[in-house]
Amino acid sequence: MPFRAPWQTSRVDQFATSNADLLILIGRILLAWVFVGSAYGALLNFSGSVGYFRSLNLPVPYLFTMLTVALEVLLSVGLILGIGTRYCAILTFLFVLSATAIAHRYWEYPAGSQQIGQYNHFLKNISIMGGALLILATGGGRFSLDRRLIG
Repeated sequence: MPFRAPWQTSRVDQFATSNADLLILIGRILLAWVFVGSAYGALLNFSGSVGYFRSLNLPVPYLFTMLTVALEVLLSVGLILGIGTRYCAILTFLFVLSATAIAHRYWEYPAGSQQIGQYNHFLKNISIMGGALLILATGGGRFSLDRRLIG
């Protein structure tokens, strides 16, 4: 009998394989949740969001805030429903990359809690970009409108 490493036929592997489409759906929802929360928070405190973008010296912070909220809503809907999933994944990656470059340059903050907070945001964004690449690779899965519409 040939040697098999424990992970080659583990129950975890079997579970993941047999539930891949459900896990992709849950992953899409969890990835989108950060954008749902961010858009909701920005809408509740729109002037605060504009002020934040103004503090980053961005041009036309009001327009920038509106576009950011609209994009976050679009990404949320697309990822959750699984419509244009791969395009949403690319857009998510680019959006988060841009947000990281604009707003989470932790190395520019003074040492201490501000720098640590920005570093945590930076790391979170790196993880979101990783999730976006995984969705790009897997697509929406069986439980997506992409699958229903395209077949």
